[in-house]
Amino acid sequence: MTRSSKKRLNTILIEIVLITVSFIFIMPIILAITMSLQPPESVFSFPPKFFPTAFHWKNYVDAFNTVPFARLILNSAIIAVMITGGKIITGTLAGYAFANFKFRGRSFAFSFLFATLFLPAETIMILPLFNLMNKLGWVNTYWAMTIPFMASATNTFLFRQHFMSIPSSLEDSARIDGAGPMTYFIKILLPLSKAIIGGATIINFVYSWNMYLWPLIITMEDKMKTVQIGVRMLISAESANNWGIIMAGTMIAVLPTLLLFFTLQDLFVRSLVRSGIKE
Repeated sequence: MTRSSKKRLNTILIEIVLITVSFIFIMPIILAITMSLQPPESVFSFPPKFFPTAFHWKNYVDAFNTVPFARLILNSAIIAVMITGGKIITGTLAGYAFANFKFRGRSFAFSFLFATLFLPAETIMILPLFNLMNKLGWVNTYWAMTIPFMASATNTFLFRQHFMSIPSSLEDSARIDGAGPMTYFIKILLPLSKAIIGGATIINFVYSWNMYLWPLIITMEDKMKTVQIGVRMLISAESANNWGIIMAGTMIAVLPTLLLFFTLQDLFVRSLVRSGIKE
């Protein structure tokens, strides 16, 4: 067997493995879509039907009638957009400061910030955070569900590492041309960081959209709850035995994150290819 034939065989084997793994990961989504489009008598039929003979759209109508998904989707969208925007802004600014500015205590401050990544924040901070929100009068408001999460050590670390990989000669050239720190940051650094910003946007939006525990604790009225709580409300409702309606609600909750991923995927890959810089 020639060298080219071995290389071609290895490529084929790798593609077969990747396709198999991808199918395993995407199978639950396909199953959820299929169940959401089947009537109750077909969901538990044997042998199981992986593809519906007719689309039973009534499951989606019943899901919206059982739980106010329109309002819950709006709440989740507002929360996710505000948190994602806040994390991107604070993450880029803090990462830029740690990467490009020299100040006393920088290493200690970054080490302390990095150490917070090892803290289980959702279990340690819930009670103190709830007491603080209660004193501020923010219980059952968007402020309580967004402002505490608009800064992230993860994003700061991510952007700091990325900015440190960009040659310092660019900043020197910008200074020679009369650009200040913020001009260099906005007009040069951020356009070169589209790939990392796109990836961080997807990660932060999905995290914010899928928040469950904190919105469950801090919201007292159904009109302020999020779509993830809506899915739990759907399971607890009278339709608990109708998995077609439950899967319809699940797909309603998952669809926005899938749309965001497929929308930004091309930007992410294209920006990653074009953002390579050589010293």
